Amino acid sequence: MNTERGKGIFLLTMTHKTTIVDIARIANKSVTSVSLALNNRPGVSKKTRRKIIKLAAKLDYRPNYAAKQLTGKFSQTIGLIIENITDPFYPEIALGVEEKATELGYGVLIYNTGGSLIKEKKGLDDFRARGVDGVILSTVTIDDQNIKLLIDERFPFVCLNRFSLDPAIKDRVDYVALDNYACGYKGIEHFYRLGHDQIALFTGSMNKSTALMRTDGAIRAIEKFGIVQDSKLVVDCEFLRDKAFEKAKILLSQKNYPKAFFCQDDNMAIGVREAILNLGLKIPENVSLMGINDIKEASLIGIDLTTISQNIYQMGTTGAEILIKRIQEVESNMVNQIIMNSEICIRKSCGYYLKGYVR
Repeated sequence: MNTERGKGIFLLTMTHKTTIVDIARIANKSVTSVSLALNNRPGVSKKTRRKIIKLAAKLDYRPNYAAKQLTGKFSQTIGLIIENITDPFYPEIALGVEEKATELGYGVLIYNTGGSLIKEKKGLDDFRARGVDGVILSTVTIDDQNIKLLIDERFPFVCLNRFSLDPAIKDRVDYVALDNYACGYKGIEHFYRLGHDQIALFTGSMNKSTALMRTDGAIRAIEKFGIVQDSKLVVDCEFLRDKAFEKAKILLSQKNYPKAFFCQDDNMAIGVREAILNLGLKIPENVSLMGINDIKEASLIGIDLTTISQNIYQMGTTGAEILIKRIQEVESNMVNQIIMNSEICIRKSCGYYLKGYVR
């Protein structure tokens, strides 16, 4: 092994794959201590554990999963990487993952990225350094480079809610997702049948499969039903409540404001609701409103949000079950790709109970 001493640390060359022995030598700890720290086992202090995990991530250490399979040495722990812990969608996903994992004898570590692919990579590196047996990713963008490495290493993982649309890899990845195209289509069709011909579409970021496919479905419905097409009414709010609030205030301040808002998740819909009420308008008398996901807030009295419902909890349990099966059958070539159905949950916010469908 070629090493170079600098600033009190051995720097490994790029041609060398870091091992536990390397980490032990650099950290001046025993191999046993390093193994205990990376596998989250008792026997080392918190300070030492943090030092070793940080060093392992810095050296891009990755456990040998083929060896794990042969020796049967698993940590019985999986990682869950989410984008925004403040979005009500993600705690429900996490609950499903955690309860199914617990039922199957696994613990769960959670990492929040805040929407950053750099942090996503850091989370993956940290989890691998800790020796997790597999990872659930709900943060994947349509061309996410981070998952290519997981595929190459045969590291067990499942995409949840989103997945890569890269044609080179999309058929090789396990995922559980909603039928997002159908969701986009259904939402526009519902508003059209209520009599709306001008609909604001608040989307998530277009580098995410959920937003892209929901938008594709919505645009197809807009074209089919002859609804007004105006690029100014298609607004990227990044699935953020605050951004939806600000963008809605701008649209609603115009003289000829749209009378219907279809948001690609309930979190944004609640932001739009706040903007509508902030301007002294009424829901649904002045503005009709609809979201997607059916988070718990949506059904609260006073909010009564019409939404396209999906079983978020079940998405989490299904993802955990697929991942753990993948961990236990790492050599299996079977790919699990599950698309979940949805249905419109009609409440007061869309105006259906004022006059019903008119066409």
